[in-house]
Amino acid sequence: MKFEIDRDALLEPLQFVSGVVERRQTLPVLANLMISVKNGRLTLVGTDLEVELSASLDSIRSAVDGAVTIPARKFSEICRSLPGTAPLVCSLEGRRMSIVSGRFRSHLATLEIIDFPTIEMDPVLVEMQLARADFKRLLDKTSFAMGHQDVRYFFNGMLVVAGPDKLTTVATNGQRLAVNHLPGAYAVSNMQQFIVPRKGVVELLRMVKDDTQELLVQFSRNHLRAVSSQFCLVTKLIDATYPDYERAIPAGGEVILVGNRREIKDALTRTAILANETYRNIRLELTPGNLGIYANNPLQEEAEENVPVDYDGAGLKIGFNVDYIIDALSAIDGDRVQMTFIDGNSAMLLAGPDESLSRFVVSPMIL
Repeated sequence: MKFEIDRDALLEPLQFVSGVVERRQTLPVLANLMISVKNGRLTLVGTDLEVELSASLDSIRSAVDGAVTIPARKFSEICRSLPGTAPLVCSLEGRRMSIVSGRFRSHLATLEIIDFPTIEMDPVLVEMQLARADFKRLLDKTSFAMGHQDVRYFFNGMLVVAGPDKLTTVATNGQRLAVNHLPGAYAVSNMQQFIVPRKGVVELLRMVKDDTQELLVQFSRNHLRAVSSQFCLVTKLIDATYPDYERAIPAGGEVILVGNRREIKDALTRTAILANETYRNIRLELTPGNLGIYANNPLQEEAEENVPVDYDGAGLKIGFNVDYIIDALSAIDGDRVQMTFIDGNSAMLLAGPDESLSRFVVSPMIL
């Protein structure tokens, strides 16, 4: 096997594929990337047995077909340290990979590709074409609410609901909830649900970009595959039943506040500096025309700020994790936010005043 390529052309695909490789591995071959050359095309593959990433490049020269696996971290660091314009010549010499660039020479140990595991995709149940920017926005507005190392393992992922006229993403950790919709005409006859694990979502976010290029997204019973012009991701899905998220969305709240999203977010950010570092709790006090924000901590430090809002109801006091509110406000589009309450002991619903595609729920904390 042999190929020549410019360092700049190789670096981004190499870093993308290497990102899935963990430093500590149960199998030595999992610390490696599979590199193959076939018909003048270079393919890089990395996996951790749960997520598989691959990249293809046709900007190679002097190509000789073949395949092998080499250490991901060492190869990435070598390429990153070379000058941007440097051409690399990589060739397999016995059981070692030779890498030559200018005056630099190196040899990396290899392992046979027969030991390299690959994820086999099940028959496709759902397939859709999405603009990468739209899909990225959907992930960004939902993924922050996922659980992290929750014993309820289905919370450590994102629910994707595919329907004929919209794609819905849902994430929760039991204390907050994000629900977002992407309208469209999809070739899906019946609603189908899939739970994408946290690492799969993180790698998807690295893959998608803010552009109009299309992304092919496929779901099988046990896998998700996303394919762009250069990259491909395959991740296993979580085999579980996701809770009925619609029941967690407050209905019938009559205490409604509308305010400037940026002003409220900035006031929360400033006040949160003196919130309890462990519990991150703040208190909201609603009075006609005003939202009061209060924080204190065990050192007897305290902060407060008042933000003018459109509200003409009765007084209300309620506590929340301030970070959860800030995350939700960051995901809402537009200049205005609507905050809907039922009472001082129930969850708050956040959304844009005229927004029906995104909803965010935050559960209260004891004052």
